[in-house]
Amino acid sequence: MNYRAIITDIEGTTSRISFVTDILFPYAKAHLPAFIQREQQQPAVAAELDAIRRLLGQPAASTDDCIAALLDWIAADKKLTPLKTLQGMVWQHGYQQGHFQGHIYPDAAAQLRHWQQQGIQLYVYSSGSVQAQQLLFQYSEAGDLRSLFSGYFDTRIGAKQEIASYAAILQHLQLPPNQVLFLSDVPAELDAAAKLGIATVQLIREQQAPSQHQRAENFYQIEVQ
Repeated sequence: MNYRAIITDIEGTTSRISFVTDILFPYAKAHLPAFIQREQQQPAVAAELDAIRRLLGQPAASTDDCIAALLDWIAADKKLTPLKTLQGMVWQHGYQQGHFQGHIYPDAAAQLRHWQQQGIQLYVYSSGSVQAQQLLFQYSEAGDLRSLFSGYFDTRIGAKQEIASYAAILQHLQLPPNQVLFLSDVPAELDAAAKLGIATVQLIREQQAPSQHQRAENFYQIEVQ
């Protein structure tokens, strides 16, 4: 099948899971409280604090209450949009200061470039915010890869294990599902996409349990034509 668009996950697919769990999450945990205290009056930060209060059901929650909730959500790896957005703001500082670079597997960088040169539209769909996605690819070990991608999706379009999220993405792409390929390491995400007729490949990078989906150990094993 000749695919006109490929959508890729990040964590466990283009990039090591440990980059997020061992580098990004601890950095956010360490720097988020001071960042929020310092920037809480900025409109973008204030909007996310209000979103946290709505999630907590506590309209009068203090800034400290919001910070405590964020730290709890980081520990529980919650996929909540305000958390992901604020984490992205903190990570931007880390990337810009050279505290870390975005990890990307060499095979992913090479094949993404190859597919884009073939005229295939590339998209990212991750639970991390669009800002966090763009930062990882901008400051990646393989250089600035942002020009490879036609668009980015995060939890604002829906949770990654919900069929409606992939329906919304298809609506955005204006392509039939059989012309779209989705790459992820998580079977439940692939299941949701496949129910709409989207082609799927599961990346088996580390200790992921195999599923009924077509599998690949790296991007070189993925057939797109």
